[in-house]
Amino acid sequence: MVHPPEPEIVLYDLACTKNACFSPAVWRIRLMLNYKRIPYRTIFLEFPDIEPTLKGLGLETQTKYTVPAIHHVATNTYMIDSIPIAQFLESTYPDPPVQLTSELGREIEAQASAVVGTVLRTSLLPREIGILSPRAQEYFRRTREESLGHPLEKLLDKEEDNWNALDDRIRAVGELMLTNKAEGPFVLGAHPIYTDFFIAGTLQCARMVDEGVFQRIIKYPGYGEIYEACLPYMEKRD
Repeated sequence: MVHPPEPEIVLYDLACTKNACFSPAVWRIRLMLNYKRIPYRTIFLEFPDIEPTLKGLGLETQTKYTVPAIHHVATNTYMIDSIPIAQFLESTYPDPPVQLTSELGREIEAQASAVVGTVLRTSLLPREIGILSPRAQEYFRRTREESLGHPLEKLLDKEEDNWNALDDRIRAVGELMLTNKAEGPFVLGAHPIYTDFFIAGTLQCARMVDEGVFQRIIKYPGYGEIYEACLPYMEKRD
């Protein structure tokens, strides 16, 4: 019997009833781990358990406690937040390389966050509660509705207006993704960079929460191409 390699990384992820990764931020790191073939195992945390668990590991943050977080077993190093984790993985496991930033990538990530993030927030937040455990649902609804100032479901009242108003801008972001399509399927051509994982992770989150929302976004040029190109690095999701 062939035993899997001992994990070099412990990945702290967000739990859902589908028992697989759905957090876009965690997917960025998971894609990077899968692409680099770094052995890892996952610990899924319910929403209300994230802060006490990460505090218990000795992690500190200037903002809120969130996933991803990792434990690098060999050095007994704990880290939180996708950007420093990506930087750590790239410096510790440089082959195959993942370019973490580029001018085009920064532009795509900024515009995608502003434009695509707006429509997906409206469409996914009210539906995300449907893939959470009852305990996590209570926490999610309470904290999100405190921030919104209204019930989650009220976001759906402006769903179609948001999609229609941002249609041209969603399309424009997708066209940016196709800038180097003559060289390959990824943002910079033949090989994935962090921006590809940023895009694919966001789309996989949409797919896990609601297939209809996912299908809606990949009808725009660029999105589906990046997603399909990243599929080989999305097989391990738990």
